[in-house]
Amino acid sequence: MSRSVRVMGVIHWAVMLGLIQSGALGARRFRGGRNPQQRRALPTAHYRDRAETTESFSLDFTAVEENMDNFMTQVKNLAQSLYPCSAQKLDYDMKLHFLENTSVSCNDGTPAGGWVVLNPTAGSKQPSGWFCFNKENCDSRYETMRRLMSSSKWPQTKTGTGILSSLPEQNPHWWNANMVFIPYCSSDIWSGATPKTDKNDYAFMGSLIIKEVVKELLTKGLDNAKILLLAGSSAGGTGVLLNVDPVSELLEELGHTNIQVRGLSDSGWFLDNKQYRCTDCMDTINSAPTEVIKRGIKYWGDVVPERCRQAYEGKEWNCFFGYKVYPTIKRPVFIVQWLFDEAQLTVDNIHLTGQPVQEGQWRYIQNLGSELRNTLKDVPAMFAPACLSHEFITRNYWTDVQVKGTSLPRALHCWDRSLQENSRNNKSPPKGCPVHLIDSCPWPHCNPTCPTIRDQSTGQEMNVIQFLMHMGFDVQKMAHQQGMDPSKLLGMLSSGS
Repeated sequence: MSRSVRVMGVIHWAVMLGLIQSGALGARRFRGGRNPQQRRALPTAHYRDRAETTESFSLDFTAVEENMDNFMTQVKNLAQSLYPCSAQKLDYDMKLHFLENTSVSCNDGTPAGGWVVLNPTAGSKQPSGWFCFNKENCDSRYETMRRLMSSSKWPQTKTGTGILSSLPEQNPHWWNANMVFIPYCSSDIWSGATPKTDKNDYAFMGSLIIKEVVKELLTKGLDNAKILLLAGSSAGGTGVLLNVDPVSELLEELGHTNIQVRGLSDSGWFLDNKQYRCTDCMDTINSAPTEVIKRGIKYWGDVVPERCRQAYEGKEWNCFFGYKVYPTIKRPVFIVQWLFDEAQLTVDNIHLTGQPVQEGQWRYIQNLGSELRNTLKDVPAMFAPACLSHEFITRNYWTDVQVKGTSLPRALHCWDRSLQENSRNNKSPPKGCPVHLIDSCPWPHCNPTCPTIRDQSTGQEMNVIQFLMHMGFDVQKMAHQQGMDPSKLLGMLSSGS
């Protein structure tokens, strides 16, 4: 992790957090980039003997502006041809390491930490797990989901997936990054700063865990970085929104003003909308999000970004909802959000159990997509497919889903390039490189590249029409609402229009 890593002369590190089930932190190093004097992609020393006996390949990035997807397919195939045995030759298991500062801990006082793999690349991810907001449900959580509150049973190794994968066929842009996976064990959406004491049964130190990891990484090469990417999924996605500015401010306070901090928030853009069905049950899942957050921030002793705190003084719970905190964030953040997020539907008391939904539920689901789309319209860098799912960037299919013909890895690559161009005072985005991508079709899974849906009772895969009919979709009524013939609507659905 102490090696310098360059992409067109820029050193990158990536840090990733997780929300409900996962999160991460790490550094990344790219292959295939070049500086202006070097057009040929050179193999690492580890593989150089083998590569020099085979055909060499010239990679000229200036010639591919109009057909980046095709170019990246070639790069992916090239990586596989050059390194077909990479998974066997290198040990890609991430090894468990605990923080040296043991005062920064999980809920039960066990030391926080994460899994690390020292590759020629860098990245990190944290498992998500929602949160608890009083002694009763924290006690219950500790009995039933102790892995989300304690490090005592963490395994010695982990294997990264999606954007954390070390395999080029799964992760064409960042497969050779140094990776740090930070488990979520603070139950506070990465916002707490309260230690375990005789009066406090649990520690809530999520914000301090992130800062402590960053400080320790400074001793392992981060101090030489130009760019730090803080990323996270679910609770970690919200954690990114809460911590991207504080992490940047921490680095500035420590004298590392050369490091640009950026954020990547996946599936953490929650709405404080009215639930489909209100209940009297005050638990984490069924209660209105605003109510449990209000209770949680008092219990955790939370820390929210200063600009958001000033904007919502006395009502800091607003800072946990993406569309409210985002306008207060100074550092660039890329938003990844399913328009029909399963976790959002769950907290709104829409439980998809495999039975056809009622008409009121169907309308609620459609309206959720419209509401999410509306809150994202002014976000300059984002990727929002009209799919029913939760979490994205660590899924094995994260390279397959497209919005308007562009995949998420390409959109992130374009975003990275656009920020580099901006730093050179070139305000126009790279030609043919979109970063504002949102589906306009109105139904869950109307995007034909959405992840596969399976019938919960049979396990069989369903196509779009089967899925919508399974959900109680009325073709006749929907066609009438859209002002078209039912057969035409079915044809559009079948073709993925």
